[in-house]
Amino acid sequence: MDFRTTIETIGQWLDFAGVATTVIGALVSIPLALRQRGRPEGLTVYRSYRQLLGRSILLGLELLVAADIIKTVAVTPTLEGVAVLAVIVLVRTFLSFSLELEITGRWPWQKDKSDSRPGSSRAPQDREAGPGGP
Repeated sequence: MDFRTTIETIGQWLDFAGVATTVIGALVSIPLALRQRGRPEGLTVYRSYRQLLGRSILLGLELLVAADIIKTVAVTPTLEGVAVLAVIVLVRTFLSFSLELEITGRWPWQKDKSDSRPGSSRAPQDREAGPGGP
């Protein structure tokens, strides 16, 4: 088995893993969402399912992009292949941001709503040292 065949095989397995992650995640999310039905968090089954499904889609997309990168850069590094890869990564990034907004209700660069304690944005060593230093 030569290098090119090995890389193509790895890329195909990552493609398979990405699709399998998305499909299995969609199926496993159903009972998980139903189990959270009576919990006090206030999430409906539909909302819970959407969040769980979104997470599995995100993970599947990451695996699919990894496979595309491996196959494009390692096997056939042509200008056309790299351009196609760039478009795929742009689409995936847009989908990732959109899914993150759907799952958490905030953009990836926004602070977590639950982490709104005073001084929480400071580094841990700054909080422990105080104004006089260590």
